Amino acid sequence: MGSQKKWPVTLGVADRAQLVRVTTTGVHPASVIRRARVLLALDASVGEVDPVEAVGARVGVSGETLRLVAKRFAETGGDVWATIGRKKREHPPVPSPVTGEVEARLIALACSAAPAGHTRWSLRLLEKHVAMVED
Repeated sequence: MGSQKKWPVTLGVADRAQLVRVTTTGVHPASVIRRARVLLALDASVGEVDPVEAVGARVGVSGETLRLVAKRFAETGGDVWATIGRKKREHPPVPSPVTGEVEARLIALACSAAPAGHTRWSLRLLEKHVAMVED
């Protein structure tokens, strides 16, 4: 019951209505629905909250999931949509090392005649020849 003492979840009437709407109507990702159900189950504004084990069994999640959702609710300052939605990435995805110039050379090489002893270009042959050209 640590998460309920450390990070209590108290929802307003409007927030509660939105979460009920998310869980009962429309098309939403399963993770969003699951987090909304957790917030509804942990809401202390409707009365006493059941122990973590009972809430977890009723909602169908582990105690750790309950703790993480309650913690995220507290960290977002009680913002329901920031809690149930996807987190923004801290770092952008790693850009591809293949630039336009490298891609153009690779396409030109693949469209040319295969080297002696080979009937066509294979991926391994292309990799070997592109590596030799870059050195």
